[in-house]
Amino acid sequence: MSIIDLRGVEYSIGDQEILKDITLEINEGEYVALLGPNGGGKSTLVRLILGLIKPNGGEIEIFGKSQREFDEWYKIGYVPQNVSLFDNNFPLSVYETVSLGLASQKPWFSMLSPRDRELIEEAMDSASISDLRDKNLSDLSGGQRQRVMIARALVSQPKVLILDEPSTGVDITTQHKFYQFLKKLNDEKSLTIIFITHDLGVIADDVTHVLAVNQNLLFAGTAEEMLNCEAVSEVYGTKAHLIHHHCGGHQC
Repeated sequence: MSIIDLRGVEYSIGDQEILKDITLEINEGEYVALLGPNGGGKSTLVRLILGLIKPNGGEIEIFGKSQREFDEWYKIGYVPQNVSLFDNNFPLSVYETVSLGLASQKPWFSMLSPRDRELIEEAMDSASISDLRDKNLSDLSGGQRQRVMIARALVSQPKVLILDEPSTGVDITTQHKFYQFLKKLNDEKSLTIIFITHDLGVIADDVTHVLAVNQNLLFAGTAEEMLNCEAVSEVYGTKAHLIHHHCGGHQC
């Protein structure tokens, strides 16, 4: 079932075109890599899907409804860029941070209900951070902060999880564990995942689909189809040299 549909979506700032004629479809349960170079429009596309900015043209549908009428935003969890680089002076504990994921569904200053507390515990358990509940974010590693922000996104029990290059600032080993964790969420919870990246090495192992954007939608298909010189070169605008992270290497 299609849950996100964009048809002819355009976005510009003044005379500068950021995205042009974007038409794509994301289905329930897919694990999608949104790929492209820095400045190619990936984050702008996500902001359009989330309703944070409005398109200059085209239509967006979320769960079969026009985005203009859609109001169940708790169904979409979002983890922004640079979560591992969180302000070390931020005073909240892990438990308090995860609870903020329920804020959009509750009146200001309302108390947590027993059900809310159950959801917080379930989200922390899913992210394997229950043992960190009382720690301050400033005491955590980059990888642990990633998982806290995932738990905060999961606490509202979303159907879709969108991550905008959340592994920035963490080491390769931590990144690999993080991608394995996302795949587990996709498999065990049938959670639709959209992972924004400019790193080709991320996409090959686990994702079901790849969308490549550089102002236009240049490619939609599988990772295997994407990992060929012609498609990669078109996305990045230069002759490609591919190194598969887990396959020893392949050169175009």
